[in-house]
Order: sequence, then structure tokens, then C-alpha cells
Amino acid sequence: HAMSDAVTPVVEMRGISKSFGAVQALENVSLRLGPGEVLGLVGDNSAGKSTLMKVLSGAYSKDSGAILMEGQEVSFATPHDSRGRGIEMIYQDFALCGNMDVAANMFLGRWPTRGFFVDKRKMEQEARKVLERLRVEIASVNLRVESLSGGRQQLVAIARAVTFNPKVLILDEPTANLSVPATERLLELMLDLKRQGVAQIIISHRLQDIFAVGDRVMVLKRGRGVGERRIAETTEDEVLGLIVQGDAVEQTSRE
Repeated sequence: HAMSDAVTPVVEMRGISKSFGAVQALENVSLRLGPGEVLGLVGDNSAGKSTLMKVLSGAYSKDSGAILMEGQEVSFATPHDSRGRGIEMIYQDFALCGNMDVAANMFLGRWPTRGFFVDKRKMEQEARKVLERLRVEIASVNLRVESLSGGRQQLVAIARAVTFNPKVLILDEPTANLSVPATERLLELMLDLKRQGVAQIIISHRLQDIFAVGDRVMVLKRGRGVGERRIAETTEDEVLGLIVQGDAVEQTSRE
């Protein structure tokens, strides 16, 4: 279900620009995300996709433009601020502590305590609850994360994000290094989250993944938005055309 204009976006970015020294990474980019909507963000490596998402998640500050959540302007000085507003971003390296177990990773930095001690039982129960809700099968929440496959680590990273009850989940190249079954499992999980009302933005080179779960796809090229399509009304070829031909398309639409 792609969002209609009548719905207040859960997130809206208006006219976002960002430079690093002489490099203009983003130029006047706008983005809208509806409640429970899945948006694919595509473009080549220098398109600015990760930069745009790091601005949204508070990891980078924007030079100009505005970010609105549910119609209210917000400003994030740190990722902590955006997390407080319900935005979670999962990076390519998952940011997990390999030498700790699954449960400890899921509640990193906010372990439930009883008196002075970490309430390990409560933490393990909570961890199991979230994994069940996400239908993620991990033999034990006491397994060290480094012993898990890349696909399983990815699921743990998402499960951790979900413990914050996010409104928006951002995934950076989530299927890049996964096997086919792990990719299918991850796409199923994204659809589950969507049914649970979590809006998602996927940065991906794999158009087939975006077409499998997405509602809309947005194309960036050299830091500018060059087109947006509803998945139901487009094809992978058309989107590839926008990625490659972005400039020409933009030229003709301006004249």
C-alpha cells in the first residue's frame, strides 16, 4: 500500500542538503514515508543514499532542509535523539558485540537489573519473546553472536532494533552478504514488521529484494532525487533506467 497524499507521513524530509568540504553529498533531497510503508532507496555508490539515511538517523547533521515526524519538525543532534523518536538504523556491520551472547546484544547498554545485578533471566525471557514475535529461530539466546552466520547476526540486529518499538526501521544493504535462504527469511521478516505497522526504508543494490517487499522506490543520483515510482506501477527495467539515465530524465522534466 503506497501512501496517499491524504495520509500524514510518519517521516518527511524536505530539501535536505549536506556537504563534506567541497563535496556536495546531498542537494535538496526530499523523501516521504507513510505509516507501515516500505520504501526502497536506490542509486549508484556515490548517489548519497547512506548519507541521507545518516541524516535521518542523527549520525550526520544536515546543512539545510527540514525533517518532520508525523507532521512535526524534529531535529536530531545524535542517533540517541532519533531513537527516542522511533527511528532505528541497522548498519552493514550490524554493530553487535561478537563475544557476548544473543540476549546481551539485544539489550546492550540497558540490561534489566535486580538490585546491583543484571537480571539475566528476565533479559533472556524478553529476548526470547521478541525473537518469537519475529518468528526468528535461534537455538539459544545464550549463543555467542560471533558463532552465528551472517544471516542470523542480521536477524539479531533487527530483533535488537525492534526491542525499541521503532516506527521506522532503516536497513543499509541488508541482503548484501546473505545466502538465498537467509535473504528470503529476511524479506519475510520485513513483511511481518510491515504488517505490525513498522515503516521501513531499505538501501539496496538488489532491485529484486525491493520489488519483493517494497511499496515505493526512490532513485538518487549524485546526491539528488531523480525519480520515484510505486512498485505496483513500475518494472525493474524502468527503475534501472532511472538509475542510469537519471540526468537525462531530470533534464526533460525541467524543460
